[in-house]
Amino acid sequence: MKFVDIIGLPVAVTNYAESIDWIFEHARMADKAYAVEAANTHVAALARHEPEFGAVMAQFDLICPDGMPLVWAINRALKKESKAKGERLEDKAEKLTDRVYGPTLMLKTIEASEGQADLKHFFLGGAQTTLDKLTDRFQRENPDASIAGAYSPPFGDWPDDEFQRIKSTIVDSGANLVWVGLGCPKQERWIANYKAQLPPACYFGIGAAFAFHAGEIPQAPPLIQKLGIEWLYRMCKEPRRLFRRYFTYNGLFVWYFMLEA
Repeated sequence: MKFVDIIGLPVAVTNYAESIDWIFEHARMADKAYAVEAANTHVAALARHEPEFGAVMAQFDLICPDGMPLVWAINRALKKESKAKGERLEDKAEKLTDRVYGPTLMLKTIEASEGQADLKHFFLGGAQTTLDKLTDRFQRENPDASIAGAYSPPFGDWPDDEFQRIKSTIVDSGANLVWVGLGCPKQERWIANYKAQLPPACYFGIGAAFAFHAGEIPQAPPLIQKLGIEWLYRMCKEPRRLFRRYFTYNGLFVWYFMLEA
């Protein structure tokens, strides 16, 4: 899989089908924990702006382009590379036409795992009510997919033995596809910090996907997503929580991108 450096973050030139193939291949290896992220401008800018978080993202094995600005940045880099070689990017199959949106990647991965007994899913994070809705939805809509378990960790500071409790629960479930919805950047830090100790599986930093798929937060309409302004839609829905994040990190992404350009 080809990777392109976007303001210091190695983002895969990939689509849903290729990402899922990679995920299934590595989940079946059962040799170690693999970290997967669907990165948007917030993740990219934070990784560039804060060296500590940049070190966290360096632990991830597959970083997919979640936001349309990352898709545009990848295609710009590919076009520049093709021009240097005297080629036309339009003639190359690697040009991206869509992003790999985290919530949709989750849906497509679970759907693609139906009927494959060696692929088992586990949901980690969020309130128990959210996990109940999530499990119920996928068991209803994807009855041939194996939902091996779910765990809602305590809010606030975790007790010292919480990691061992989570680890034992994942091991007992037999899951090799673990969806981690602790919120960004907490989920990325947790995966990276414990990666060497986690049971063999693919671990996904999946953000708001749990709340989306549980029907607790509405998703932006497809056209708004395609235009790359889903952040504006979400900010209008939750201005107090998201205004500072989007204002700060979207601005930083543009700034760092312009510096490199």
